[in-house]
Amino acid sequence: MRNSRAILIIGVALLLALGAVVMAAKWMGEQGPSGSQVVVAMANINQGSRLAPTSLKLSEWPATSVPPGAVTDIKALEGRIARAEILVGEPIVESKLAPKGTLGGLSSVVTAGKRAMTVRVNDVVGVAGFALPGNYVDILVNLQATGSDLAASPSISKIVLERILVLAVAQESTVDDSKPRVVNAVTLELTPEQVEKLDLARSIGELSLVLRNQVDPQPAATSGATRESVLGLPERTAAQPVAEPASEPAPRAAAPVRQSAAPRNDGVLVIRGLDAASQSF
Repeated sequence: MRNSRAILIIGVALLLALGAVVMAAKWMGEQGPSGSQVVVAMANINQGSRLAPTSLKLSEWPATSVPPGAVTDIKALEGRIARAEILVGEPIVESKLAPKGTLGGLSSVVTAGKRAMTVRVNDVVGVAGFALPGNYVDILVNLQATGSDLAASPSISKIVLERILVLAVAQESTVDDSKPRVVNAVTLELTPEQVEKLDLARSIGELSLVLRNQVDPQPAATSGATRESVLGLPERTAAQPVAEPASEPAPRAAAPVRQSAAPRNDGVLVIRGLDAASQSF
């Protein structure tokens, strides 16, 4: 009797253990790869580079975490250009690829509807070399008034463009690390209106780049800094032209008074011998 009860208990325990093993195996199967394959990078791919089959491979990826736009066929990536840097092990997605038929180089990474413009910088203007590709900068222009313009348009420093993407520094559109690089030119991505504004700003004043936070979209609503605002002096008002007094009309010359004609006197001619004389009465 006791042996039969022990055997029954052992049998129930074995049955429960078997059920637990089956459920654990099922759960682990759901957590593992579901058979989805995506193309990932086998090495770092630089911005503007052409994708090569030797730098790509198919990799198992959980179906619940496949990135939107992920590519699943290596052959479909033949000749495609990377718009942004792709790191090793990162899935290849369409948002990081230039449109089909795009040639390599910097022109392939410029967003549709925008332009790339290069400005000359130095170690100070270029934020001491910390303005690297992929960073965002603000552009500051300093205008110095001279001579007769001092009263009409005083010296001022003003942010004229905000959150401008740095496409390249010097002739490189990628960097291997975050170390500063002092260069003499920076290429920026701008809209056509911003290109015109920047071209005028660099011709009328000195430019400076201001590095900003990558994820800060807030605009800087400033009115600019003048010499008076920096020194805490009263703001200078533009000199108003002094109006000249209206000239009075020249006095008109008095009309000459016409003298009345002298009254005519009647007389008679008196003749006395050889002499003649007029006599009036």
